[in-house]
Amino acid sequence: MIERAVVPGPAPGREPAADTVPEDAAHIRPASRLRGELRMPGDKSISHRALLLAALARGESRIVGAGDGADVRSTAGIVAMLGATVVRERETGRTVDYRVVSPGIDGLVEPADVLDCGNSATSLRLAAGVLAGMPVTAVLTGDASLRRRPVARIIEPLRSMGAVLHARRNDSLPPVTVVGRTPLRAIEADMAVPSAQVKSAILLAGLRADGRTTVREPVPTRDHTERMLRARGVPVERIVDEGPPGGPVAWRIEGRVDVRAVTEAVPGDVSAAAFWLVAAAIHPDAELRLSGVGVNPSRRAVLDHLRRMGAAIEEIPERPDDGVGEPTATITVRSSRLEGIELGPTDVAASIDEIPILCLAATQAHGLTLIRGARELRHKESDRLAGIVTGLLAVGASIEATGDDLLIEGPTPLHGAEADSLDDHRLAMTFAIAGLIASGETIVLRPHSADISYPGFFGDLEAVRA
Repeated sequence: MIERAVVPGPAPGREPAADTVPEDAAHIRPASRLRGELRMPGDKSISHRALLLAALARGESRIVGAGDGADVRSTAGIVAMLGATVVRERETGRTVDYRVVSPGIDGLVEPADVLDCGNSATSLRLAAGVLAGMPVTAVLTGDASLRRRPVARIIEPLRSMGAVLHARRNDSLPPVTVVGRTPLRAIEADMAVPSAQVKSAILLAGLRADGRTTVREPVPTRDHTERMLRARGVPVERIVDEGPPGGPVAWRIEGRVDVRAVTEAVPGDVSAAAFWLVAAAIHPDAELRLSGVGVNPSRRAVLDHLRRMGAAIEEIPERPDDGVGEPTATITVRSSRLEGIELGPTDVAASIDEIPILCLAATQAHGLTLIRGARELRHKESDRLAGIVTGLLAVGASIEATGDDLLIEGPTPLHGAEADSLDDHRLAMTFAIAGLIASGETIVLRPHSADISYPGFFGDLEAVRA
């Protein structure tokens, strides 16, 4: 039998006393309607990869419309410390154009100081893959949250390729010291846990290996790295075993192939768009239009899950999918009647960053929503599984967790309360969206964590409620 946690907080319709609320908390009132057109920040996952691949390519690369959150800035700083020239050009407040001039992989240098990844696990894991194939010694670290993120899953395969890596707590937690070597050994790596970051770290190291490196993943994860390598002249082969769709897949990369410098246009971040998709779908009077959103087939699962729930979503393609670049679309979403659905471990892996906001959607869906196999959420910027349960319970949702599974019953009226983001950007934005439909005032603690991936989020929230 599942026991539901009891979370202290105000009774429905009652708000916390003013003198108990931190000054930097976000105060969200319900919106009478939602209208507007939004442009999302540049895709964070693609922006990280574009910067690191620009460092590996000799010559000038341009990255147009990169995300300008704190995580991407961390990767830009790492690239600069490795000896590439990184110039910020056109800035909009949420996107930035980068010009990167690099001597290429063989001309990069040993960093003179530790490499600060801030809050970004993507920066740390992908940079470790790059450093593994360089004859340098470097230390990767970050903030207190990042130093709690697991790193054994990248240390083991990179060691097997010939690099030397060490981390604290028996090689499980950052900081990570990397002593690279060149050339590395090509390997065949079998991943026990689906992770695009780990897969990408191995593929980036494989660029400096003699022979072919193969990475097998139990279910397909986002394929941005593979597409971006192909666009830069690196052959990447996708190998699919016979079986049902969504089953195991392998990727094979040729080593010792030069990476070309290119101009990369970064699409709008679909993970950022997910907050507005849910906001409009669960609000009784809403219509929002999102332009330039990336709809890569390996990344668009949140759109498909919401459609299964009954969300009224229209999608007009802008840039077609050619298997190399990133397809984009204009998406319009309106108020909808949602129904509960079941998401299995493969669904969760395909939409891992969007699970918190999908949980909010489920609180307003008719019937039960079951989300199974969400263990990976415990290893994000916070224990996201616990954080989403605690925060949504505080605002009146019917949500239970048992092990790695979530059970949500709806529709449930939400009421204003305090919800702690735990300094996790996706929790901060989820609770803010909940405040748009909750009665009374919702107070989001530590809201500035949203800047990690979506600078300007709270400004957009105020704009669409007008």
